Amino acid sequence: MAEVLATMVVGPLVSMVKEKASGYLLDQYKVMEGMEKQHEDLKRKLLAILHVITNAEEQAADKREGAKAWLEKVRKVTYQANDALDEFKYEALRRKAKEEGRYKDLGTDVIKLFPTHNRIVFRYKMANKLHMILQEIDDLIKEKNDFGFMFKPGPPEPINYLRQNNSNIIDPVNIAKESRAQEKKDSVDQKIF
Repeated sequence: MAEVLATMVVGPLVSMVKEKASGYLLDQYKVMEGMEKQHEDLKRKLLAILHVITNAEEQAADKREGAKAWLEKVRKVTYQANDALDEFKYEALRRKAKEEGRYKDLGTDVIKLFPTHNRIVFRYKMANKLHMILQEIDDLIKEKNDFGFMFKPGPPEPINYLRQNNSNIIDPVNIAKESRAQEKKDSVDQKIF
């Protein structure tokens, strides 16, 4: 039972990492400069895995060991991608702080000889890490095809009938007009009866 529950959390995890890969900080501060193709590949491949997650989870619930192992590997790779994206986000925040003047030098000459935040070293290290993650995702996609996981839509989003889905709700003038018109109609209806 615990194994099934562990595999059922993979879908939301992959969805979260896909959203994180689409973050505006990564684009704004160009921390993935030179890795744009890998960044797009990561987003696209995470989406491909996300489409078949529901089918894989159902098969894992039916005690198919291959599906459980595949979901476990997806979970592991997704955590690695999450960690890598966190490093990119940290670098973006560091660059933002430096740009805004909040970044303070330590002031010692020894530390300045060995820069801790060298953009070239960061880019090289992260490009290798991203390349390894993409290779593992490629393997997962090949295995997905071997296992025959198919796209299966998730449950539909519930519709809340008590909530008004109207774009005029933001405009205070229209709210007041509608409210006054409703009050007028109610008072006219009361006088007639």
